[in-house]
Amino acid sequence: MHRNRRATGWIGADIPQPGQNPCRMPGPRNAAYNATMLSLHTHETIAEIAQDDWDALAASDNPFVSHAFLAGLEATGCIRAAFGWRARHLTLRDGARMIGAVPLYVKTNSHGEYVFDWAWADAWERAGGNYYPKFLCAVPYSPVTGPRLLVGAGPDAPDHRRHLAMALRELTDRTGLSSLHVDFLREEETHAFDSVWLERSDWQFQWNNPGEWRDFQDYLDALTHKRRSAIRRERQQVAGAGIECEFRNGGSLGDPEWRTFHHLYTHTFDEKGNTPTLTLDFFRHLGAAFPAHSHVAFARQEREIIAGALFLSSSTTLYGRYWGAFEQVPGLHFELCYYQGIDHCLRHGLQRFEPGAQGLHKLARGFMPTRTHSRHYIADAGFRAAIRAALEREAVLLETRGRELFAHSPFAERSGTA
Repeated sequence: MHRNRRATGWIGADIPQPGQNPCRMPGPRNAAYNATMLSLHTHETIAEIAQDDWDALAASDNPFVSHAFLAGLEATGCIRAAFGWRARHLTLRDGARMIGAVPLYVKTNSHGEYVFDWAWADAWERAGGNYYPKFLCAVPYSPVTGPRLLVGAGPDAPDHRRHLAMALRELTDRTGLSSLHVDFLREEETHAFDSVWLERSDWQFQWNNPGEWRDFQDYLDALTHKRRSAIRRERQQVAGAGIECEFRNGGSLGDPEWRTFHHLYTHTFDEKGNTPTLTLDFFRHLGAAFPAHSHVAFARQEREIIAGALFLSSSTTLYGRYWGAFEQVPGLHFELCYYQGIDHCLRHGLQRFEPGAQGLHKLARGFMPTRTHSRHYIADAGFRAAIRAALEREAVLLETRGRELFAHSPFAERSGTA
């Protein structure tokens, strides 16, 4: 199907027909392009898309939406049908020029997403529908806010975002899937979605340097006396156990250290009864692809590594991801996952630290509530209306929750952060 861009604003092409298996969508076609036409293409792997083209549209040094990060997940076995993921990335082209892209997946479950829709799936399936498979626009296994509708930074960016949002709706309708979910998008991207899309938000705990903290002591001084004393006690517990910590760039780690970290990661996931989906080869890939922007904080006791935490960074932000430990030492989780990261931010001039999803305990350590955003297209109008009503009730509770959280700020009033 082709439409004149001047009349409709976009063109849908290469979209699978109703009833076609979304896990077997055709790849991109070598179609004849017209300078006045836009065409939409699906891709079964990001390797089909030129890295320079993708990264130029991302227009961000957020590592999670980079071609290298997403390609690494696919190439090293982290994205596979057995885990409920199939890549189905979209690109939007104006003639031969790629003007938009979306990291998109067909999901057969809701694992590894962090915007929880289990109740929606249960309700729809109890009513006799098939909630899965569904579409997900997000970064796998990563509750990290960042670009989702990749259109570059030019003056046409807002229009191109709207084209992509419209294309996502039509793709969902044409494939017959139940829904499409855009998770952890930036606030400036929310304007691309019309009122048919459902709005949802949540709170995530993030650390921000107001600009006046030069070192860890400045950060401590901004806290209340109670919280400052508690953090010092936690750090002293770790030091008193004879543990030494180091914060290393991924590019400096040898293969034995990556093997040890992967063992820590799988050991901790197994202990909690979860499935470790990231492979050793993926961790190796992070060190090679992001030598100065992947990091591991290791804890050593008598020179042996007993715990580790993984981070990635951009030019402004540190992102905490996974941690693992062979031994349980009081205060060690807080030291590796939070205090080592805060210290790294202060030493390297990073403004923000996003340590991941959930965790009320982060608030007491200076990670303040920050809004996250998602948008959801539910194909069935009746089911959409029911979820919309539920989300409106949820939003009221969310506002109340936010006020309660801010009322428990660990910062002293003199810091201007409370």
